[in-house]
Amino acid sequence: MLNSIKEAEREADEIIADAESDAEERLAEARERADEIRAEAEEEAESEAQDRLETARAEIEERREEILESGRADRDELEREARDRVESAVDYAVERFEAAVHDQAEEAVDAQA
Repeated sequence: MLNSIKEAEREADEIIADAESDAEERLAEARERADEIRAEAEEEAESEAQDRLETARAEIEERREEILESGRADRDELEREARDRVESAVDYAVERFEAAVHDQAEEAVDAQA
């Protein structure tokens, strides 16, 4: 009977040792898999961040070009308006000059008469 108990204890010890070994092995595998998952998640996050950054840069560049084009159009319009004003100012100055010359000519004619 004592031998049976000793044999049962030995078998129980083996079962416990196997279970502990199996548990340690599974734990090591789980840790390894967790590390793999973490690394994959970090890579995906970095890739996603890079994609978003590139998208944002493209949108910024597109908006920048729109703003520049709008600025160019505004500048062109201002230049046209300035040219129109210069032409109007020149026309006004010529008219005033001609009126002054005409007035002087009439005064000269009146003075001779």
